[in-house]
Amino acid sequence: MLICLKEGKISAFEQAYELYWSNLYSYAYNILRNKMVCEEIVQETFLSLWNKRERLHITHSLKAYLLTAVKFQVLNYMRSEKVRKEYAAVYTAFEKFPYDNSNEERIYLSDLENLVESEVSKLPHKCQQVYRLSRNEHQSIKNIADLLNISHKTVENHLTKALKQLRSSLGGLF
Repeated sequence: MLICLKEGKISAFEQAYELYWSNLYSYAYNILRNKMVCEEIVQETFLSLWNKRERLHITHSLKAYLLTAVKFQVLNYMRSEKVRKEYAAVYTAFEKFPYDNSNEERIYLSDLENLVESEVSKLPHKCQQVYRLSRNEHQSIKNIADLLNISHKTVENHLTKALKQLRSSLGGLF
């Protein structure tokens, strides 16, 4: 039967399937006790047998080869199931006690915005205008230059000065 299987004869595959399917299923079911999973494992084993038929090097019997293949598939399933269960347990624990620090974050953000605004207010008037238009109103350098009727280069200089001052005074926060 093994030679015919290697040659790709479907009748040999069908014969092996008929002969060994129930033993392989029983073996897997005795360990896992899950009908669907065991059927899937046995099907995967036979699919693998067919796909690798030309390269098979079976030293004992086909039955021993298939039982070993099912054993490894069962072990892999058990390992992956263990990981899934551990993840589910951690996730469930997280869901029961979620940590919501959104209020705390809003307070920190508000404090930071106030601190930045305090430092910006120390800048020269034109520099403040350029910074606020750029960072608060998201205007481009070209738009700021047109709005304030100053050159493109002057806008860049004001932004550079403002950012340098903020980095210097707030640098310890970041």
